[in-house]
Amino acid sequence: METPEASLLVVDDEPNIRELLSASLRFVGFKVSSAASGADALAAVARERPDLVVLDVMLPDMNGFAVVRRLREESGPHARAGGGAPDRLPVLFLTAKDGVDDKISGLTAGGDDYVTKPFSLEELIARIRAILRRTGGPTDDGRLVAGDLELDPVGHQVLRGGRPVALSPTEFKLLAYLMANADRVVSKLQILDHVWAYDFGGDLSIVESYISYVRRKVDGAAGAAAGGPKLIHTVRGVGYVLRRPAPGQG
Repeated sequence: METPEASLLVVDDEPNIRELLSASLRFVGFKVSSAASGADALAAVARERPDLVVLDVMLPDMNGFAVVRRLREESGPHARAGGGAPDRLPVLFLTAKDGVDDKISGLTAGGDDYVTKPFSLEELIARIRAILRRTGGPTDDGRLVAGDLELDPVGHQVLRGGRPVALSPTEFKLLAYLMANADRVVSKLQILDHVWAYDFGGDLSIVESYISYVRRKVDGAAGAAAGGPKLIHTVRGVGYVLRRPAPGQG
């Protein structure tokens, strides 16, 4: 028997959609379990430790955003079976709503992507694989690695080209969030929510300031000393991204 590509949990209260998705994802090589409610989803995550959750927003007992908040609050860091753990369990939202406010709500709740119904199975599978690639950064001992940049969450240490980089606790948390989402653009609101846990009344300028501090330390002196490329980039009008260097760059 071939090893599954990854283990997924499909959560949808509509039996036809749930069964179609589960069968289709199994067909392309995933191990799939399913749940029909928010409570069942929380229990399944605790029991089965999936690598990713495909989560419908509209559920009979609680909406998908509430499910994700419960996961973040109750579970803490999500341990993958077989060693290694991303900062949090990846979630792809499914919903019939396609408004900008709904997308922002989904992403700031802790989702990794957002697909509106109706959707093509090919697109859904491509997005699942893209999320798994993005969130597959931690090594077996929990370290995050992007080129010559390493972050050890247990020892609370950052190295660039083997040289230590001194960061404050908040700078460390910000860098960890960027590295956990390497190659994915994250907005100021997402950063504010995950690093400072402020509500939407939070001051977004603090994000700009701390990005500047971290960039100066990681890409400035440390980056120059290591001879590596710049890793932290601004995407104007969207947010920030830590890009892994291309092979041969560092």
